[in-house]
Amino acid sequence: MRPAATSLLILCLAATGPAFARSTDRSQPMDIDADSTDALLGDDAVTTMNGNVRIRQGTLEVDADRAEIHRAGGDISQIVLTGAPARLRQVSDTGEPMDARAQRVVYDRTSEIMVLTGAVLIEQPRGSVRGETLKYNLDTGRIEGGGDGQGISMRILPKTAPAN
Repeated sequence: MRPAATSLLILCLAATGPAFARSTDRSQPMDIDADSTDALLGDDAVTTMNGNVRIRQGTLEVDADRAEIHRAGGDISQIVLTGAPARLRQVSDTGEPMDARAQRVVYDRTSEIMVLTGAVLIEQPRGSVRGETLKYNLDTGRIEGGGDGQGISMRILPKTAPAN
């Protein structure tokens, strides 16, 4: 990523606020609906959901065409979402909404890294980020993008003036 683009990305992240995941959502039950499933009920298994996949966990809402939920030792270790596009909506700890869309989303719970690929768009009240590939660290709030020959685009909205 070019130094100017890196500086702009840092500015955008500062403007759009902290990590977009609500920390308490991870401790909530996960409800999943889909047209069909192929699942094993063991502690180390992959569950595949197809068609009209809806995942709800706290403030997190996910809609996708397909979801693969990987479990290791009984806990969810990775979720792979695909769609046209897959869509994630969530409210942050500060109450700000986030809306993300991509053709493919891979979330690794061990590393707390989410990789979004294919026509990625992340929107928050203070701005947006577009690109072909964005890597998001849920622990630090850091987003990395570009470097794939496609580049990234951002929109940073001005901070609203205080009411008089």
